[in-house]
Amino acid sequence: MKYVTLDAQVGELSGVLDPARYLSRLSSISGDLPPGARAFAMDTDHYDFHSRRCVKDLTLRAVRGAGGEDMEIEFRHNCWKHDQDLLIRYAGVSSFVIDPVDEGRETDLGTVILDEILPHKDGCSHEIACWEGTLAVVCRDLQATWTEAICSSAS
Repeated sequence: MKYVTLDAQVGELSGVLDPARYLSRLSSISGDLPPGARAFAMDTDHYDFHSRRCVKDLTLRAVRGAGGEDMEIEFRHNCWKHDQDLLIRYAGVSSFVIDPVDEGRETDLGTVILDEILPHKDGCSHEIACWEGTLAVVCRDLQATWTEAICSSAS
């Protein structure tokens, strides 16, 4: 099984705006991911910048259950690109980091640039880079669900 430490991942993700390097490694590590994480990471639309199910350009809406074993992170669609919101449920959370931590900002980290899901000794790690900060969750597994959204600026 291949594991990458959380510190190494943060450095890799924060400096990469082209997912080519991650995608080239994904097929070799996907078998080491838990089932839900593997399904989300291997979804062909996940990293297709033209897809309505690409995580790029989503906006962080809410973080629920931080500090607990189960938590959720909800992302809001961008009307010009997406027609669905994304809810990610994490089970067996062993670590959660939001950076930078700024109580006045709450969940205002800007839009999503990229995310990476990698095998971890506890299951998987999921890092999400936004323009203004990052989120990192280590968990036993995750489940991503896309839900219909109503866009107020749609014509």
